[in-house]
Amino acid sequence: MKTQPSASRNRQQSLLEALRHCGDEMSGQQLHRLLESGTSSMGLATVYRNLRQLQQQGLVRCRHLPTGEALYAPVEQDRHHLTCVDCGSTKALDHCPIHGVSITPEEQSGFKMLFHTLEFFGICSECQHNQP
Repeated sequence: MKTQPSASRNRQQSLLEALRHCGDEMSGQQLHRLLESGTSSMGLATVYRNLRQLQQQGLVRCRHLPTGEALYAPVEQDRHHLTCVDCGSTKALDHCPIHGVSITPEEQSGFKMLFHTLEFFGICSECQHNQP
C-alpha cells in the first residue's frame, strides 16, 4: 500500500520536530522509541525511510560513528566532532572550523549543495593512557 504524501509529510515533520526539540543528535532507534508512545508512532523502518527523505531534502544530516551507528540532526545544528577510533567517544566542537570556505561554481559543476559535515578522528586521552 502506498503512503499518502500528506501522511509522509506529517511523519517527516514529527521526526524533524523531535530532532529539533532534543537539541542533539539521535539515532533512528532513539527517535523510534521517543515517538513510540505518542501520537506520531511509526515503525522503525518508516523512521529510517523518512530520515533518509529528510536528508535528501537537505533538512537533516547524518553522521556515522566508528561503531556503524548513524546519528541524525537538523542541518541548522552545525556541529562537528572529534571522534576516538578506539572507544568511539565523540566531543562536539564549539565552532565550525570551515565556515568561510567556499566551493566555486566550477568545482560544483551543477551539484546542489545541501549541507556539510566535518569530523576529525584520533585517539582520546583516556584511550592513549590505557594503551601499552
